[in-house]
Amino acid sequence: MKLSRIQLLAFLMMVMSVLTSCRDELCYDHYPTLSIDLSWEKEWERDYGMNHPANWDAALHGFEYDDIRPIKPEWVNMVIGKADGSFGETHLTPEGGKVNVELGDGQTYLLYNGDTEYITLSDITSFSDARASATSRSRAGMTYFNEHHPDVRSTSSPDVIFSAFVDKAHAFEIHEHVSLGVKMQPLVFTYIIRYEFEYGLDHVSLARGALGGMAESAYLLDGRTSDNSSIILYDCDVKDYGCEAHVRSFGIPGFPDEYYGRADSNAPDRPYSLNLEILLKNGKTVEFNYDIADQMKKQPRGGVITVKNIRIEDQIGESDSGFDVSVTDWPNHDVIDLPIEVEP
Repeated sequence: MKLSRIQLLAFLMMVMSVLTSCRDELCYDHYPTLSIDLSWEKEWERDYGMNHPANWDAALHGFEYDDIRPIKPEWVNMVIGKADGSFGETHLTPEGGKVNVELGDGQTYLLYNGDTEYITLSDITSFSDARASATSRSRAGMTYFNEHHPDVRSTSSPDVIFSAFVDKAHAFEIHEHVSLGVKMQPLVFTYIIRYEFEYGLDHVSLARGALGGMAESAYLLDGRTSDNSSIILYDCDVKDYGCEAHVRSFGIPGFPDEYYGRADSNAPDRPYSLNLEILLKNGKTVEFNYDIADQMKKQPRGGVITVKNIRIEDQIGESDSGFDVSVTDWPNHDVIDLPIEVEP
């Protein structure tokens, strides 16, 4: 019997289907594939009323607003929560990648960059409790901070960490290929801290500071911060106007809550303190401490903190010792505490 052209074409398509199909008893790989496409929200601060991007003064700061945006990390860790309660783990490039996933629904994904050094991760497989915390760091002295932030852990400035959470995005079928776009959002933000001198900057050899009242950790699930506070310790650069530091932080504790998005006088009071400790060229140590709660009201997640009119009088800064100021580990000199409350 002679087949028509249409019949022949249908026959050939049927044969090809049989040859290329996968029978359950013969196919060894039934996993569907998830193609992850990562995008990055590279923000160093969130705007809650200061409008820094529009009002940025590059001449004042010495750099553009965009210059301090965080960069993409080296790699990303992806934790896969399965429907049976078990977990899997894989690594992705900053652009993303393909991942074999199991059939059915109920799978959940937590993604975060793993190239951090000054971050401690905990409870990763308990997604609701997974959090990033800053590592501990100690410094002698700091009487003012011990009084205003008692029993609070002091830490290093945390690394920039991004995270994303995808809850039951898709019910997968056999051999299915699904593309998923995921936005990685920062959990750590930057405070540019400016200590502006009125007089005596020429007496300064080294400077370091502390920022008290900041969140100790942040949750990877949604970026909210813990209620526990910390004191962030850091070193400062000496500039022509004074001292400066770019300090990374999770932001303020307990964020967000019902008060944020508006400056409300009924918001609960938390202490926020700023310290500047200076090693003078004569070997003496001078310390300044400030209450910066007012500046934090509209800057809960990064921003610019400024204190002005700092003075070091000549009678304090004049040389009266042969101390070698080139050492990096500050000796335990008598501290001249100048807790002047300066209007920003």
